Amino acid sequence: MKHGSEAQESSFHVLLEGGRVGPYNRRTIVGMRIKNTLTSEHIVVGDDGTERTVADLISRRPAESFSANRSGVFSLVRATYSAALVEAERGPLEIPAFRGEIEARVQHDVLRLAGRFRSGLGWKEGRVKIALASIVHARLRGSLVDLWLRSGDSEKLQKVALEMFTPTAAGELVEWLPDASAWPGAVDAPSNAASGKPVSHYGVWVAIAAVATVLVTVLVVLLWPRIR
Repeated sequence: MKHGSEAQESSFHVLLEGGRVGPYNRRTIVGMRIKNTLTSEHIVVGDDGTERTVADLISRRPAESFSANRSGVFSLVRATYSAALVEAERGPLEIPAFRGEIEARVQHDVLRLAGRFRSGLGWKEGRVKIALASIVHARLRGSLVDLWLRSGDSEKLQKVALEMFTPTAAGELVEWLPDASAWPGAVDAPSNAASGKPVSHYGVWVAIAAVATVLVTVLVVLLWPRIR
């Protein structure tokens, strides 16, 4: 089985509906997964005939990826994952618009994101460090992880969403965030009940009226011969 930079240069075919499509290199397959063209469960076949899932292929990152930004201090690294930046709200922490696969590295006090982003007509490699203590809320949505950050005394939270490619990796990442509590709302926007606004019963009355109309129509049809 090939690893590291060899895996990046290898070509893979994807099994779809009993047939093979491709070949694609690893970066293309990662991009297709990010765009949900492929799922983590799809099977890819390497040049040597080895079959593996898309999730397994993505988890084997090329060894040379993001080398320009490595600090060399690996004793502080607790976990490293392949990920993709799905959303990053504007806020006090400037997060590059990373494209494609990124590296999410958990260190003793920060979550470090490293990857490529567009700069003019070319690409640049960059990184950003998110203090673990600033991550106040986290939410799991399958393989997605939503994080809410607080900077200083500001009450406004900055949201960052990461695609971790598998629910297992997403769950592990959240476990590394000691100060993050569960997101208090089921959805981003507060419900009527949570906001204190009265709940509208208009839709209920419309449904009742529609049922009553149907019953009256059926009754008229049944009684019409007798009336005549």
